[in-house]
Amino acid sequence: MPRVWVGACLILLAAACGGGGGEMSLAEYVQRVDAIFERGIERYETVVASPQGMVLVVGQGSHLGFDDEGVQLTDFTVQDLHTALLQVAEIQAEALDTAAAIEAPKQIADLHTLFFRELPIAELAARAGTAGDWEELSESAEMAAYRNALAADNQVCVEFQAKLDATANRGAFAETPWIPAELKEIVNYGLGCAALPEHPEDAYRPPPTAAP
Repeated sequence: MPRVWVGACLILLAAACGGGGGEMSLAEYVQRVDAIFERGIERYETVVASPQGMVLVVGQGSHLGFDDEGVQLTDFTVQDLHTALLQVAEIQAEALDTAAAIEAPKQIADLHTLFFRELPIAELAARAGTAGDWEELSESAEMAAYRNALAADNQVCVEFQAKLDATANRGAFAETPWIPAELKEIVNYGLGCAALPEHPEDAYRPPPTAAP
């Protein structure tokens, strides 16, 4: 997964509303990218509302903002996860394809790369389709890769928020008050910081079996 550090929030100050020589403006970029995120979120919520979809929530943490209805991971099967993740993989693929047609302003090209990084969802979906149970899936290489990707995303979010906070604290946004909220909102959408599990190492990990 690409993990290029982004100094975009500083460059944006110089670029202002950006764009020159036919390059896409920042305002247009935000509009097009926001449309991708909104469609993805709408489709994801539809998946979660399906009979198998709640496994996506209970497998990663109730903090995602959905009502887990009191169910647990073991109330679902690995086949349920397979079905749900196949749909999520399709959502990701559509977003990546649409984003590939966008030529981001040069000032935020690295940020665009972070927004549309690819998580190993399709691989995990395929493995869930062949695993015999949650224990087997939990110990698989595909699950390890997925958890590692989530952990890397958590670190990106921490580093980006620190950079954003430091910039704001220095008053760098004083003459361009629209940038902090706009940038923070689209970063949260793109990086998915609010939706990341607090403990990625436990994603889809079944509870220990009680001793007899």
